[in-house]
Amino acid sequence: MRNLRLAVPALVVCAALSACGGQGGTDGTATPTGAAPVTSQPNPNPTNSPNDPQNPVDPLPTKPPKGTPGPTKPPPAGDTTLTGTIQAGVEPNCLLLDGNLLIGGPRDVLKPGARVTVTGRSQPGMMTTCQQGTPFVVEAARPA
Repeated sequence: MRNLRLAVPALVVCAALSACGGQGGTDGTATPTGAAPVTSQPNPNPTNSPNDPQNPVDPLPTKPPKGTPGPTKPPPAGDTTLTGTIQAGVEPNCLLLDGNLLIGGPRDVLKPGARVTVTGRSQPGMMTTCQQGTPFVVEAARPA
């Protein structure tokens, strides 16, 4: 159904453009569009330079435009330790600890409602099936 919604407007635009392009004189020849034909090659030594006051050339921008995201920060080096009470996420088998989505670790220790201390690394770019929390890869866990 989505393909049909995209195809119909595309066909209408193509039909309109072909109808406009086919208009010409009464003898079947096309009418001129008003554009001048190209009769010479471009000049390899243009006169507009950054120092030419008659034809100034805009220099390339030195800074990215505002709103452009910069480079992403790498995850912090070393392990992080978190302590708190585990909460169940909205999806099955998703466990959260202080806004962090716990990935891996011993499931006999990591249960909703358990107070634990976990050690691991935050992985903000990791894709998961859980819809909440920053992924945190658990390397070790113990009851607190």
